[in-house]
Formats: sequence, structure tokens, C-alpha cells
Amino acid sequence: MWYNYGMNSICVRAFAKINLTLDITGARGGYHAIDSVVASIDVFDEIELKRREDGLFSVHMSGQGSEAIPPQSNNALKAAEAFGRQYKTQGADIFVRKNIPVGAGLGGSSADVAGVLNALSAMYGAEYDVIKRIADDIGSDCGYMLRGGFARITGRGERVCPVECGKTFYLLLAVPEGGVPTGRCYALSDVYPEKRHTSNAVYSAICAGQFEKVGGSLSNGLYPAAVVINPAVREASDAFSALCADGVNMTGSGSGVYALFSERDARDGALARYGGAFKLTKAQTIIPPRYI
Repeated sequence: MWYNYGMNSICVRAFAKINLTLDITGARGGYHAIDSVVASIDVFDEIELKRREDGLFSVHMSGQGSEAIPPQSNNALKAAEAFGRQYKTQGADIFVRKNIPVGAGLGGSSADVAGVLNALSAMYGAEYDVIKRIADDIGSDCGYMLRGGFARITGRGERVCPVECGKTFYLLLAVPEGGVPTGRCYALSDVYPEKRHTSNAVYSAICAGQFEKVGGSLSNGLYPAAVVINPAVREASDAFSALCADGVNMTGSGSGVYALFSERDARDGALARYGGAFKLTKAQTIIPPRYI
């Protein structure tokens, strides 16, 4: 959904993602190479742009502790400035209202990059291939987040193969406190590797419409390292294992953990039975609107 107010102002939603799988397949150019099946979920940040006349950009963050993000570390601002250099625009004031938890492996920063680029593209006009290059230069999965949905991403996350999926999956999501630093988690994954590689199995199951096979093939190559850094990730996973979900997995580098269900009623019943200490959020997979 997006709102256009005479192209002087526009508001878009930037959706979070989950990793159904995350296989670490090697290293390339200083990055770990991955093979991951991902999906968008209905947790989103709201991004509003108001046109300026001086060619400058400003970003104002609110929610989820984002007010403390310094401008020099704000990827949404970097995306806007890169767009401005490419297209010589009049600039914009950008307001990001965050609902996606920070540091949870849900792609919140990447979602904001994609949301800003999508909004600027709708306001000023742009070519997808150009915007994709800008997104890829800023972050590994930012290019995927431009359109989201179900996809298989490889390389460092910049190679995106969309996947047609006629199924909605339902989730319970927990975000243990303390987070998991992404860089440290990837580095530690060399010491604590995950031997299961299941991206091909999940990709094949979705393509064949064998959705009942997806839950049992969830995996994350960063999980062994993440639980060393933040033991609460394991605690959340163990709590979910008692809920009779189709599968349980960590997303990204954590600390977000989710239980996956094929049916909404099963998810809602599990939530009603849950008596643990973690705050749970209901979510479901979605196909986001396309802006460009």
C-alpha cells in the first residue's frame, strides 16, 4: 500500500523479512557467501517523504530506539543521497516510523533502504536496474527488499531469484533482548558451523507446491554462533519447540526466532497455549505491493 499526495508527499510501507533457510556456502570478496530462501512478512516500517526544493535530504527516525541512530550510520539517508546523486533530484525530508524490531534479523535497516528508494522512485521516476545497484551497494539484502516476497538469494544476498508461492505461512515471533551483532555472528560461524544446508530442499518444496515439507527443512547456518553470543536465542527456540509448530528457526543473524505454521488456527491456538517469558508477535508471509 502506498499513498501519493500530488507527488509532493508520499508514504510507503517497508516490510520485514524472515529467512526460511540460510546456508553459508563460502566466502567471496570479504563477505560470507550465502544461499537463502526468504519471505516478506506483514511487519512493516512506515516511510513518508516530503519534497524539498534545495536538493538536500534529511531523515528523521522514530520508534524501536531508532532515534539514537547517528546520521553517518543511517543507511536510509545513504540511500536517499545516492538516489539524489544519480537523478539530480530536488531532495526530500524523510520520516521513518519504525515497527520492525532493531537487531532482530528481520531486515529492518534493509527494509528502510528499500522503502526510501521505492518512495523516491515513485516521486521522481527511476529505473529498477539502477535502483537495484544503489541498494546492493548499501547492503547485502537491500536489493531483494525492493520487491520482497518469496525469493532465493545467493552470493552475498545481491543475486535474487523470485519464487512463486501460492501459500501463506503463519508465524509467532520472539525477539530476545540483547540482540546478536551481525558481523561477530558471521565471524564466529567459521568456528561454530552449521552442517545442514536446506535451501535447495525448501526451494524445491515451494516450487512443487509441497508446502507441508517446508517446516521440517528450516535451518540457519548462523544459529550455532548466535546462541554462543546470546543464549536467549536458544531459550526462545526451545520454548517454541513445545508448541507443535511445523518448524522453528532463527531469522538472519538473530536474535529473532519464529515458529512457523501452515494454518492460522494452529498458530492462534499455539499462542493461546503459550505460557513462556518471551513476548510474542503474530505475523504472516505476504507479497508486498510493487512500487517500481
